[in-house]
Amino acid sequence: MTVTKELVSPESPKRLPGDGGRPGFRPEIQGLRSLAVLMVVSYHVWFGRVSGGVDVFLLISAFLMTLQFVGRYEHGRSVPLVRHWLHLFWRLLPAVVVVLTGTLALTFMIVPRTRWLEVVSQGWASLFYYENWLLQRQVVNYYAADHSLASPFQHFWSLSIQGQVFILWPAIFIATAAVCRRFGLRYRVVLLGVFGVIFFASLAYSVYFTAAHQELAYFDTFARLWEFALGTLVALSLPYLRPGKGLSAVLGWVGVAAMLSCGMVLQVKTAFPGFVALWPTLAAVAVITAGQSGSRFGVDRVLASKLLVGLGAHSYALYLWHWPLLVLTLVWLGEDHADGVTGALVIGLALLLAYLTTRFIEQPLRSWRWPEVNQRRLAAVVAICLAAGSAPMALFAYQQQMEKNAAESQGSEDNPGAAALLPGYENHVGENARTLPRPEQLPEDWASLGGPCAGDLRPADRLLRENCQQNDIGNTGEKTVLVVGHSHAQQWLGAIGPLAQQNNWRVQALTFGACPFMTENPEYGDECNTFNKELRAHIRVHKPDTVFLVGTAAVPDSPDEDLTWGLDELVGEMTDQGVEVIAMRDNPRFSFSPSECAMVSTVENPDCRPAQSSVLAESNPLEQLEGIFTGLTILDMTDLICDGQTCPGIVGNVYVYLDDNHLTKTYARTMTETLAQRWDTTPRP
Repeated sequence: MTVTKELVSPESPKRLPGDGGRPGFRPEIQGLRSLAVLMVVSYHVWFGRVSGGVDVFLLISAFLMTLQFVGRYEHGRSVPLVRHWLHLFWRLLPAVVVVLTGTLALTFMIVPRTRWLEVVSQGWASLFYYENWLLQRQVVNYYAADHSLASPFQHFWSLSIQGQVFILWPAIFIATAAVCRRFGLRYRVVLLGVFGVIFFASLAYSVYFTAAHQELAYFDTFARLWEFALGTLVALSLPYLRPGKGLSAVLGWVGVAAMLSCGMVLQVKTAFPGFVALWPTLAAVAVITAGQSGSRFGVDRVLASKLLVGLGAHSYALYLWHWPLLVLTLVWLGEDHADGVTGALVIGLALLLAYLTTRFIEQPLRSWRWPEVNQRRLAAVVAICLAAGSAPMALFAYQQQMEKNAAESQGSEDNPGAAALLPGYENHVGENARTLPRPEQLPEDWASLGGPCAGDLRPADRLLRENCQQNDIGNTGEKTVLVVGHSHAQQWLGAIGPLAQQNNWRVQALTFGACPFMTENPEYGDECNTFNKELRAHIRVHKPDTVFLVGTAAVPDSPDEDLTWGLDELVGEMTDQGVEVIAMRDNPRFSFSPSECAMVSTVENPDCRPAQSSVLAESNPLEQLEGIFTGLTILDMTDLICDGQTCPGIVGNVYVYLDDNHLTKTYARTMTETLAQRWDTTPRP
């Protein structure tokens, strides 16, 4: 299932003064927009691909906005900037609020609680038009919540970019108008220069950024500005673009064919928005330039058909509804894609809801004249929309705070965690005690230290610095402990952090997601190998007292556990330098979340607690190194994660896993006392 979505502007494609002299409604653009939204819906629902329609919609929205502002200027009509912004968002927000509220209601009924926090945070970002920035941050956050299932609000990323441009573009139009009036300049010519600069600067940046970091560039506002600028340049140039009847017919059909084929030929999700995005945008330019060809063979006759024009009036609401319906349907069915029948039902329901939203929400509110009387009324209705959209999310935040307060009031006997697996444990968990961490917080329950690395331990290498954290004990610590490796080493900070606080240890963590501490390994990328090379150099220079690492690699739902790559070489290298090495055995990994399974079902459900023998080797692979290296301590905490027979998702009223393979910070903390005992008492050779 894809992560991306496209946007439809709700503005009507009217032919305004200054656009080339052919006044009136432009049905072919309304039809073009309908065709694009049908592509968007069908590609996502049935083909699991991105169509490239987002680029067409961004271009059309800028094209129509430009006609509006240029027409007003050339007819001597002023445009109050704040009033324009308020009017625009008054048109956009009601449908957004309806879809957002409906989606949240369905989310709380269908989606697992572990995903609620993520969905609500994206709801806030969608309502206030910064969803693209939120997704951009999450793209590079290895420790973000699992995104194997897309958020029902993820499609708002493009709406957010458009909303940002809807603030920027009018400001440029009005500022340029003021300059032109002051110095007697030609408005259209100056705008061509201004937006020509924006087009080339943004396109150059987009090409560079897409080549360097495509996954970030996809959601980047500036990397998309050139598409808006192209729409503006087309609108400004329209009076000079007068193809003949035959050429218009050819342009129209070529443009539609190119647009329809874009998503089939190109992998839009991994190639855009660099120069490759010129394909759909220039296709749209060809259709717009062809306009009303006057030829009976022109594509405009198809685009201007009653069906496509009628659908165009509902395209904005259809865009808003179809993605949440698709995502929530798949969650409800437990599937990762829609088959033909399911897809048809999703599209049918989306069309119905789009019609109802347009007919009973958008159209009545657009015809309501009261808000348009003055700016204060417009501000009031926009504020009401924002308040209505915020209400369910604010209520959720309040409920979360109440849950947090209740959880914090519990005694330690209510959540013993790993202590429940120790010999002689007596159960004193209260009948109504809450399981920790709270389900909504489960995906965020990552262990960490106080802050970024500073002082004499701050790494010289940039990559190490960006992945370095340390506790707040300064140079006076009794000893320095360095935690290295990937996320399975970082998760133990939940126990090491409190242990360090008790013993006045100075702790530094240099961990890199999905990159175990190992010697050079051709199966891993250059960045991981570089990180480990620089990490080994860092250890040689700073010589910490102790290095903590995870020395084995478990395999999901398999007993095929082995030592990490080159571990014996690394241990020998560090112990030769006088550095103590603590090698921890890996924890079990699964193809599902045992905690979430236990939450939905029960912890006693056999499907939620696989046999220990099915997820870990019979004996600890680290035992191969016993007696070889002086200064090596081997730790195995499996008996505090599994009960000797099975590996449950809840132990001692604490969730063990935050996903399918990482321990929660809360559970790791419950192992602090036992970890301290074994760290100190495990015999060394």
